[in-house]
Formats: sequence, C-alpha cells, structure tokens
Amino acid sequence: MPIRPNNHRASRGAVAALGAVGLIALAAAPAAYGGETAPELVVGGIEAIDGVKPGSSFDLPVTVANKGIGAAEKVWVSYSVTRGLDFADVPSNCLVQHVRPYDEMPERWTAVCAFDQAVEPGVVYTPETPLRVAVLDRALNDELRVRVEDVEPWPDDNGTPPVAGTAPAVRLIEGQPGGEGSAGIVNVSVTSVNTADYQVTGAALKGSVGDTVTMKVKFTNAGPAWVWPEEGDRVVKVLITPPAGTSVVQRGQFCRAKGEAYVCGMRSLNEGSQETYTFELKIDKRVADAKGAVALSTEARPFDPNKANDKADITLEVTGGGSTGPTGSPTNGSNSSAGESSSTGDAGPAANGGYLAETGSSTLPVAGAAAAAVVTGAGTLLIARRRRARSLN
Repeated sequence: MPIRPNNHRASRGAVAALGAVGLIALAAAPAAYGGETAPELVVGGIEAIDGVKPGSSFDLPVTVANKGIGAAEKVWVSYSVTRGLDFADVPSNCLVQHVRPYDEMPERWTAVCAFDQAVEPGVVYTPETPLRVAVLDRALNDELRVRVEDVEPWPDDNGTPPVAGTAPAVRLIEGQPGGEGSAGIVNVSVTSVNTADYQVTGAALKGSVGDTVTMKVKFTNAGPAWVWPEEGDRVVKVLITPPAGTSVVQRGQFCRAKGEAYVCGMRSLNEGSQETYTFELKIDKRVADAKGAVALSTEARPFDPNKANDKADITLEVTGGGSTGPTGSPTNGSNSSAGESSSTGDAGPAANGGYLAETGSSTLPVAGAAAAAVVTGAGTLLIARRRRARSLN
C-alpha cells in the first residue's frame, strides 16, 4: 500500500490518543520483534541526479539492509516523486498512487513495493530489476524520496485509489556490500535541463473623469516546466503601477500596497498556471499620456531566459471633458487610502499546484476554494516549502 504522509489525517488522532502514559511506556520498553531485538532497516544507493532531459528516464539503484539483530520477515520499499517525474514499467508487486497537492506538499506520485521475503541482518539486498523513473516535459527541479520499513504503509487519503503495476513482479536479491545506507529514508533532488517562461500581460483602459473602471492584468507561467521554489528562495512577485490620474478603489487578490505600486503573489507556479489581478480604478483627472505598468520583480530566474515579456504597459484613454493634469509619473494618485481595503478580486484560471500566497490570515482556505485574503509582509509571497514534508510518516 502507498506511503503514509507525515500529516496523514487519520494518524493524527491515533498519535494523540497514546497520551503521556503510553509515550512513557514506549520509551521505557525495549524494542522487540517476534521476541527478538527489532530489525533496523536502512536504504542506500540513492544520490542526487542532475542534468536529466525531459523525455528521458533513469533507473533507481536502491539497496536495502538490516543493521539490527532480528530478521525482517517482510519489507516495503516506498518511492515518491514530485510532479515533474513519473514511474515507468512498475512491477505488479508495487502499488502506484497519484497524490493531489495539499497543505504544503506538492502534487506527487508514490509507488510502494512489497517484498514478501526475509531481510536478514548484515546482508545488503537490491531489487532484481530497479524501478524506472520517467522525466516528463514539465520537469525542472524535482524531488525523489525512498523509504524502507517492515510494516505496511497506509495509502494517502488525499490520493487516488492505489493501482498495481503491470510489469513482472520483482524480488530482492543479495547485492554487493558497501551500499548499506544509514537511514530508513533518503531524500534527493532531481534537476532537469528545461525552461519556464514567466510573462505578464497589461491592459488598455478607457473611461471619463469620475468613472470607475476595471483593470485586469495577468501573470502566466507559459512553461514548459513547472517551478517548485527551494526553501529560502526569494520567489518572483508581480509589480503593478496604475496609470497616473487614477486612484485605487479596490485592489487585486494577493496584492498589497508598497509605495506608489502594488506587490502581488500567486497561488501556483505550475506550467500553464495563471493569476489575474483585478483592480477597480477611479479616474480622478485627465493626465496626458498616462501610462502604468505590470512587471516581474528582479529575483534571479536562471530557468527563464526570455526577458522580453517580463513587463507590459497599462494604458488609459480618458474620454469626454474633465480636468487635465500635467504629463507626469504613472504613480500620481495611484495609492489612495481606499486602495488599502481588502478585495476578493478575480483570481483567474490558475492551476493550483499546492502553493498559496502568504496572507497573514489564521484561516486557511478549504480544498478546492479560492484563497481570498490580502497579501501581507514584504518577503516571499508563496509559501516556502517546509522540510517536514520530507518525512513520509
């Protein structure tokens, strides 16, 4: 059965139910397994994989060893890859599950392979045929996890029903000493030679002095790669400056005022994802050649070589009569106090890849509902991955 995630909903209650007395008893009792000292299973043979190409594939030379005293009568080897990778030619003794994004974990695939054979102490084993991983067109910076255990993992309750592989079943065979590993779980990166094109789209506005007009500007990851920011990365933001002579009546979702402009985040950086920022602007006066802008912030994006679409104009045509101001900065009148009010805005057809803009709210949106809080703070606008997702418990 597939991997039990670190924050598996059913397991939370079970852990809490142990209570303090149960925890003390567990700590005091010696580990036992069939009347003997419990086996200590470790996994090895996995290292970071760099420079693979979309459309290619690679094998996983996993090793399993038992550093304990007692034998493990049956073992499960669990594999997990993020959404730029997939499994190919899965053996029939493995169950595959697609897990949708939730909490702070991205979309991923899991494969759990059951080996109904003893793993003896001091012996290194390896699957007779290594599991094969396919590199998808959207691959860029992905993650691979491998775990071994002697109890059957639970399926993830946010995933699809597990499905058995169709390739011939495999067994564990004795391998060469020296690749025993040192932990029950290994987590490594897989980087691909690929690009992702971040781009913005501007707007052309028209109205009379005194009118309130709707401004919609857009961020898109045109792909082909999805982007999963590393912990600590400064994530790209969208900077929006309304045209001069306007004031903001209602700002866009995931946007906050900063000086004369607005800084906006996004929910997803998956390939093809979009975020539309909808503002309501009041035309206060006519300003000759008034023009605003939407642009990407300057964080490094080595995967995005096309900089020609990183900025777009927001034009304003004022019709009819009305006062006329001097030609000036597009920031004139763009940051009224009304712009500080929150707005649900128009989130656009963004593909949710498990990321939400940092909102400063203590209430998280339920699955499937659009986040509707205003971005706060001056740092990263996408939730940084917490490495607690590295654990598969």
